[in-house]
Amino acid sequence: MNALRKSMVALAISSAALLSACGGGSSSDDGPNPTPTPSPSASPSPNPSPTPSPTPLTLEEEAQEKIMALNQLSINASQSGIDVTRAETVLWFAEQFLHYADWDEANPEEIQKFFYHFYPYREQSNEFAAQLPDFERQKVVDILTAEIETLSSELEGEMTRRPVAKIDWYNVTVEQDQFVSNGKPVFLYDYFSKSMGNPTTDTRLYNDHLGNVDHLPSINPFWLRQDGSLAPIKVDELQRHTNDRVGYALLWNSHFPQWMAEQEPEIAVGRSLFTGFDIDNPLIRDSWGKIIRGVGEMVQGHKGIDMGVILSNEPHWFSEAGHWTQNYGEMNAISSYTLKKFQDWLSQQYKEDIESLNNNWGTQFTRFDSVAIEIPINPATRGTPIWYDWCRFNMDRVTNWFEYLQGELHKVNPEADTSIKIMPDLFTENNRSHGIDLEALTSLTTMIGDDAKTRGRDLRSTQPEHWEAHYAYFWEELAVSYDFMESVAPNKIHVNSETHFLSSSWWRDLGTSPNYVRNSFWLATLMGMDAGLSWFWARDPDGSPERRLEGDLNFFEPAMAGSYAASVNMQPQVANALTQVMYDLNSHADEIMALRKQRRPLRIFYSETSAINKTTHMSDLFEIYEPLFFEGFPIGYATQKIIETQDSDQWDAIAVYKTEYVTDAEFDALQSYLDGGGTIILDSTSSLSKNEYGEPRETQLAASQGELVLHDSPSDIGSFAALLLGTVELAEHPILLSESNGLDQNTCTWRAVPHPSGTGYLVTIVNLGKNSSLITLRSSVDENIEIVDLLHGKRIDPEFEVPTNGVMLLEVRSLVQ
Repeated sequence: MNALRKSMVALAISSAALLSACGGGSSSDDGPNPTPTPSPSASPSPNPSPTPSPTPLTLEEEAQEKIMALNQLSINASQSGIDVTRAETVLWFAEQFLHYADWDEANPEEIQKFFYHFYPYREQSNEFAAQLPDFERQKVVDILTAEIETLSSELEGEMTRRPVAKIDWYNVTVEQDQFVSNGKPVFLYDYFSKSMGNPTTDTRLYNDHLGNVDHLPSINPFWLRQDGSLAPIKVDELQRHTNDRVGYALLWNSHFPQWMAEQEPEIAVGRSLFTGFDIDNPLIRDSWGKIIRGVGEMVQGHKGIDMGVILSNEPHWFSEAGHWTQNYGEMNAISSYTLKKFQDWLSQQYKEDIESLNNNWGTQFTRFDSVAIEIPINPATRGTPIWYDWCRFNMDRVTNWFEYLQGELHKVNPEADTSIKIMPDLFTENNRSHGIDLEALTSLTTMIGDDAKTRGRDLRSTQPEHWEAHYAYFWEELAVSYDFMESVAPNKIHVNSETHFLSSSWWRDLGTSPNYVRNSFWLATLMGMDAGLSWFWARDPDGSPERRLEGDLNFFEPAMAGSYAASVNMQPQVANALTQVMYDLNSHADEIMALRKQRRPLRIFYSETSAINKTTHMSDLFEIYEPLFFEGFPIGYATQKIIETQDSDQWDAIAVYKTEYVTDAEFDALQSYLDGGGTIILDSTSSLSKNEYGEPRETQLAASQGELVLHDSPSDIGSFAALLLGTVELAEHPILLSESNGLDQNTCTWRAVPHPSGTGYLVTIVNLGKNSSLITLRSSVDENIEIVDLLHGKRIDPEFEVPTNGVMLLEVRSLVQ
């Protein structure tokens, strides 16, 4: 069989060589053309002329040659029983991007416009526009070459890839904490904001290569007419929409009809970027309630919301002076409705004791209905009672808004799933004036929602960023937020409805590595992502940009045009890598799900109280999160609510680190955990020492029925991490991993669990480091082990290298049966 496969490989390669010979060119990847043999009847010339050098192939010709070679290889492989889905996708992207390159070459002014509108590329916009077509052709050649080599290795029996488990987009079901297709868990993929203006039934855009997730027509305040009825044109559009495959709906909150503005002068006071109105305004609430109830009834049982109703796009209400959002008119004031709600909140918070508030704030208000506050608030007040009260109220009112939206939907459609496209950097960064309580909102909706990003260096940075000392890319936002949300809601489906792994506002790379794409999507899926809609696909099938980006640009289109520059729309290697990694994840979905369910034995205590009051709280927590992230288990978080509502047997210990401010309720939850026999490791006596207003706490935690460990070297992060690792039980598996990478710390995050079949163990390794890592795997209970690389179907030695951005999925078995 191997000999037959080798002959098939040779046949495919020689077919490409024959084409090259007929065309007079050659490919550096496929080797030189064979020298033509002279005819026996030909008389040699006494002075033969030098053989002319073959004309180099153009990139287009080279790509076409490789397309023919890969097509032939695919035929041979298919005849040998090898799945060729991956090759079919490479061929599809190759054909598409060659077409796109032709369009870009014929329309340089349009391409220059996109680069011009992305500021970091503005000065070189003409140069980028001129080089783009051949750049795209070269990347097409690269992906074809790579697949030819890989498929050839399969045909020669050097490796095997598990057949692709294609998603049956028309029969995806929602089952507990996963999407299911053909009886197996699946991870959905597609693009958010996909070639707007084209129907979702267009198979040139909605297919296995780009993803095939449906989306319902936009739902926004323009659905409502002044008489309180729904606009017939909107109702008709929704009713005519196909109901045949998995999809989602999105509530767009950016704008409102003129009649609302005329009826309610304060409607836009306190607005934000994607929520263009005051969420406390009674007209807005009443209007949205009517719209949501009307739409909710119409979409009962509709497949187009199986991925949920997204209640908002990137909500935020930054309310501190000097924040960049102030330049866009966000939260420059608050409405009378918001002020009244704040006054009522304060009255409840202070138990109707105005003197208590005055003592806290240093004010002289006579009644709660006379309390005033300046918004935007001065950031210099952070750490004071007025700052805490405003930020805590801002979070509570936002949570109340989403409780209202979801409640209106569930009045008429109680089975409808929901999520919110929350920006996780609102959690992982230090700012807390934005109104987003990630724990409360993650608990509220029936699915986890976000638009997490990973990235290279911010293009505004003139110096290397701190993470570049060790890592290939910035992963902190993704990892920290996902571990937190999965701790809060461990049994919910997780939808990233706008992944920013391929590009973001201030990062993109026209030469993005396919291995980076593979690494980031593998990491996100391992950490909980069940569906990812990537930002963004804006190519129409003819190669032109979508209609919003054509011609003159109005309103928000310049920003959209800037997003198009150097995006996936110009990078075949990126588009292909995304689909290929999703093929691999779905083909190994059972293994990935098993790894995702690994126990979180150690919990970091998180207090929103400290996050509101401190200017560096999230940075402080990352100091201890980072070294633990590479120890072979998923990190968990504990909050007051998690301690009170979840089974504490799910973890071994809670670590409290640099968390000075906690409410009495948070403190009591920790003490109750100790009373019940729990273990707490405390970094120093300064943690838990203050209440939400900075007042000293007179009581300290007592061990009671549990174990209270006080670290005696508060400034030594390494010894504190070692103390934590020595406290938790890591007996779920016997796998031991050691790493050497030339750096002063590990950079491979990894997990290990018993194999679902009951034999051996599953291990996945994700190298986030800027260097390759030499890995040694051992078992603490068995010296004789066998390691199988599941992604390539072959055995490997216990010592092996994982390159930067490398990903491995292994099975470790005992050789002693």
